[in-house]
Amino acid sequence: MIWILGSLLRDRGILPFNPPAFNLLDQGIDVASLLISTGVLIRQTRQERFAEQRAQLMLQLNLLSEQKIAKLISLIEELRIDLPNVKNRHDPEAEVMQQAADPRMVLETLQENLSKELSAANQNESTDNVENETASVTMESQAI
Repeated sequence: MIWILGSLLRDRGILPFNPPAFNLLDQGIDVASLLISTGVLIRQTRQERFAEQRAQLMLQLNLLSEQKIAKLISLIEELRIDLPNVKNRHDPEAEVMQQAADPRMVLETLQENLSKELSAANQNESTDNVENETASVTMESQAI
């Protein structure tokens, strides 16, 4: 808008110089894109933090639920043993389910799985890099 007005004033001889080209417009667009990308990165960081907290809360709730279920199974097994009209039998599956999961063991297992996934991802990335380099060398040799 300013450029159009400047051009009209220059054509009529009111403005004796040439108004700047679109440099200010380019700079304005650069600043706007910088602000938008900064806002997007801040929002993504916040969402990642919330997702991390949500995952930790879900893990804690799952461990607590598992402990409660193990206690319920234990109580039901005691009730089954105490009732005279229920036939007493050995249930190895119920014995295993009565034991609550140890949170430390769960944490260790999660850390092991995470380290395995990270090492596998790093190996895949290095393999992809080697394949890309091999493909570019092959293409260069074919071009020669």
